[in-house]
Amino acid sequence: MAIIIYALPAGAATRYFWSRHGPSSISATISGVKERILKKFEDEIAQLDKELKTELPREIKLARELGDLRENAEYQAAKERQRLVESRISLLQKRVSEIQLMNLDKIPKDKVGFGSTVTLMEDNGQTIVYQLVMPEDANVDEGLISTASPIGRALLNREEGDEVVVRTPNGAERHFEVSKLITIHDE
Repeated sequence: MAIIIYALPAGAATRYFWSRHGPSSISATISGVKERILKKFEDEIAQLDKELKTELPREIKLARELGDLRENAEYQAAKERQRLVESRISLLQKRVSEIQLMNLDKIPKDKVGFGSTVTLMEDNGQTIVYQLVMPEDANVDEGLISTASPIGRALLNREEGDEVVVRTPNGAERHFEVSKLITIHDE
């Protein structure tokens, strides 16, 4: 059994996560990650679609019965919610299409990329383990960072032994060395 240490943002306490299978247990297969995210989006689309087609029309109908639509706050709120739900559904459908089109074979086999589990050594000797995931799965408390985050972007296409300098949103620089790399293909 192994203890994996995940670092939190500067100033936060360090947390310890117990893993029965070591660092590779926080990784998942490419298709499993893709399927989980697609299911999550499709479930949200179904929930929003139900709201859009059943609940909101009922709310709009009730609000119309209250009288003058120009000064009817309930009607305005229901119509605004309807626009927001339509926008969210559209965004999710676009994201589902993008994820379905991802060519997973182009993920690097020997460099940091989506799904990689990266062990970093900070200048102060602290070891940090991160897994690069899609933005929808990012959770720094669990060591899951987005490929679009500052650290994620800095790590992309790096190899074991590479020095990495990350400029954080507050302007500070953090220095790391990639001490271990497990790509999604190593699973």
